[in-house]
Amino acid sequence: MSASARHDPQECAAPDRIASVRRFNRFYTQRIGVLREAWLDSPFSLTEARVLYEVGQRAGTTASEIGAELGLDAGYLSRMLRRFHKDGLIRKQISPDDARQTLLSMTAQGRKAFAPLETHARQQVGAMLARLGPHDQDRLVSAMGAVETLLAGAPTLDVVLREPRAGDFGWIVARHAILYAQEYQWDEKFEALCAQIVADFINNFDLTCERGWIAERNGEPVGSVLLAKDTPEVARLRLLLVEPSARGLGIGKRLTDECISFARQCGYRRITLWTHSVLTAARHIYERAGFRLTSSEPRKSWGQDVISEHWDLMLD
Repeated sequence: MSASARHDPQECAAPDRIASVRRFNRFYTQRIGVLREAWLDSPFSLTEARVLYEVGQRAGTTASEIGAELGLDAGYLSRMLRRFHKDGLIRKQISPDDARQTLLSMTAQGRKAFAPLETHARQQVGAMLARLGPHDQDRLVSAMGAVETLLAGAPTLDVVLREPRAGDFGWIVARHAILYAQEYQWDEKFEALCAQIVADFINNFDLTCERGWIAERNGEPVGSVLLAKDTPEVARLRLLLVEPSARGLGIGKRLTDECISFARQCGYRRITLWTHSVLTAARHIYERAGFRLTSSEPRKSWGQDVISEHWDLMLD
């Protein structure tokens, strides 16, 4: 890089703006307790908690993937993972696809140790948001999304995941009907099925163990997913959708990850789902998240010959 191409950061931003960002950093780190030696009164530091979170959320991740995601020194991360393994919090196994790679996953003991931290974090954020009305909560979440988008420079981070509001369930049914008719020529009986799924979800909704999410981009819904109770130990993932205009941004993965995280928090032992072989993008998301195909059968549905599939993810 030539000398003319180098920039002093303070020449690119006004002093008052720099001071404002630093003031916000001090405010927010104090507000969420980052400066405490132990994160949320747990036995883990903030960095240790974040590494455990990544191991728990990713199906068969590697140390290099975590290091790249979090920007951690390889030696520091290696020592941390070695300690986690010694303490029985994570397991290591050789990748069946590449013997040079070691895959990491969280043990039952690790999940038990991490669960109180996850619960405490949700309670802390919930208490902070509870002081605001619904409109101000939306403003806060949107502002945070703007911060992420501007600083990361990534197109995926302008997407906000939120709970469904009035009209969203109708949108879920309509967009499923329209997109599946356009892309797969499924008939109106598929729309009726989606409407029945949504009606059952609303009429039997249990706040303690069921959730719905809408992915919103620039104020418009672009994705959806529901997590419903099948049995006290089994959750069912339903109606995952991403608008064509928002595909390729990782929204389907984010929605699926939210379902998995919430299911673990609720104590479910398994997540199950029903899909079809033609839905290749969704199947890829499920497989990457750790779901495994458990059964399939050819059938005639919605005016088309399809292959019906059932996929499961064990959460223990």
